[in-house]
Amino acid sequence: MRRESLLARVRLSAEEEQQLRRWARGRAPRPLAVRARIILRCRSGYSNRAIGAALGVSAQTVGKWRARFLAARLEGLLDQPRSGAPRSISDALVEAVLAKTLHEPPPDRRRWSSRRLASELGISQRAVLRIWHAFDVRG
Repeated sequence: MRRESLLARVRLSAEEEQQLRRWARGRAPRPLAVRARIILRCRSGYSNRAIGAALGVSAQTVGKWRARFLAARLEGLLDQPRSGAPRSISDALVEAVLAKTLHEPPPDRRRWSSRRLASELGISQRAVLRIWHAFDVRG
């Protein structure tokens, strides 16, 4: 007998099923929606290969999310913190740069320069430029 046919069905509580359906309908970032669809199919006992083929992902991807769900339930489907340096620019700082750029023109000019805005907010010019580029904003 092939290993695929021995996969146990994933059992879901009513709350888990409701949340997975919400995520699967697209009310979540796309990767989370795909993970929710994977788990909803896993409850029927389909093989990883069959689920992967139906959803356009690999059998390994299905196995990964099935295992994470069984280990940590809904929390296991959420993105984990990634390695690397933490963000150095806070959401509040991004908001301040955008608000000043878009809604408060400088007193003696038509547009902000990155240097002048950086000086006004007490941050680096590079930080201002990164924010402007990320949001496709010009000073």
